[in-house]
Amino acid sequence: MKALLKISLFILALSALATHSYAAGAGGAGLPWEAPLTTLANSFSGPVAYAVSVLGIVGVGGILIFAGGLIGDFLRAVLFIVLVIAFVIAGKNTLTAFGFAAGAEVRTEVAP
Repeated sequence: MKALLKISLFILALSALATHSYAAGAGGAGLPWEAPLTTLANSFSGPVAYAVSVLGIVGVGGILIFAGGLIGDFLRAVLFIVLVIAFVIAGKNTLTAFGFAAGAEVRTEVAP
């Protein structure tokens, strides 16, 4: 217990001695994986993804309605996962189409 207290006090003392924080500036370049992740996010929210999600909702919904009692528990769980993913993609695109923004909007104004 005393060793844990000593380590905690040592870490607290080191953090109290830190005077400068060197962080990246706001005008720096992005991280190397931002462009591929942006491309992937745009692919999941494009018109093809929306069409596939609507087809997924109809297909999986039909399977669950008409063959619900004949499928196993594992397959039913997989179908529900596919259904939820399809709802998320379709919902995001539907809300964007109705004018709801997909994120926070930050206004930057220059003071006179």
